[in-house]
Amino acid sequence: MMAVLPLGGCETVHFYSQAATGQLKVLAGRKPIDRLVQDEQTDPTLRRQLEWVRAIRAYAAGELRLPVGTAYSDFTQLEDEYVLYNLVAAPEFSLSPKRWCYPIAGCASYRGYFKKHDAETQEARLRAEGYDVYLGPVPAYSTLGWFDDPVLSSFVNWTPDRLASLLFHELAHRRVYISGDTRFNESFATAVSRIALPDWRRRNGIAAPKVANVEQARRVNGLMVSARKQLQDIYDSKATDEEKRQRKANTLQQLRYCYRKVSEGWTEDEKFTRLIEKTNNATLALVSEYQSQVPAFVQLYKDSGSDWEAFYTAVEQLGALPKDERKKRLKLLNERAQASSKKVTGPSLHRDTCMSAAN
Repeated sequence: MMAVLPLGGCETVHFYSQAATGQLKVLAGRKPIDRLVQDEQTDPTLRRQLEWVRAIRAYAAGELRLPVGTAYSDFTQLEDEYVLYNLVAAPEFSLSPKRWCYPIAGCASYRGYFKKHDAETQEARLRAEGYDVYLGPVPAYSTLGWFDDPVLSSFVNWTPDRLASLLFHELAHRRVYISGDTRFNESFATAVSRIALPDWRRRNGIAAPKVANVEQARRVNGLMVSARKQLQDIYDSKATDEEKRQRKANTLQQLRYCYRKVSEGWTEDEKFTRLIEKTNNATLALVSEYQSQVPAFVQLYKDSGSDWEAFYTAVEQLGALPKDERKKRLKLLNERAQASSKKVTGPSLHRDTCMSAAN
């Protein structure tokens, strides 16, 4: 999930006001989890989920060496289904997301609103300016240690392994956060969660995801990577804007066609379908921010002897480098990770090879 520091920015007084009001409302509604677990009036289902939270926090602090402190030791019941609505925008002919800058968190490639109406208003403005836009609900975010983030009703009832994945991700932001580099921060936090989950599942007797589900996610990711590469070639070309516009539309149409072919017979694929149907420059940029550098961080973890403290130190050293040098190091790590992996990247978008497992 996205890590958002809602205080900050340079857009309007209204944005600052809604951010401050929303954050204070979340904090004001906190109730100690320990007290709720002990209270006989607490709903049994909620009590069970909060007990999972306590176990996840203990694992994150003890095994992952994350600075848990008192984060996620409280629970807040929200009035709405989601706590935030995030906007991601990208120019018509670019896969680089628009960046918003904040005085504390630096620049980020998303903007968080506590009220959906506010997010929709800004979404309409950006579309009118010619941006591709993605607007999505956010169940959780991190204030990067500035506040003790509570567990929210928007995610408390998730399955234990999904709950663990989220908390590991958000707590990782409290350990390492590089101002102004969303891709670095989100890929790092995603990698921490991905590395930690197998051991956490094993210790808690939770089965790993079904092979079919993992394969489906890999295939969808392969299609999106292929679409991203094709679009980048289009945008880098010397074609006219009208030609680029038509070729872009054809590529996105082909993406949806190939997804329908590849996903024939799948079950429980609604989330993939929604993602593909919404895919544009903004959604492709969003996926890249969270996923593109994950293999590099997994490789760095292995290079660190699979030792968490050594890994965090290596990540901090990497983050201290100038951004261009940091990108070069991550690219080399990604290449090493790909060279050592026997997995194929997934199907291409060519109409006659959409069903191919490797292209």
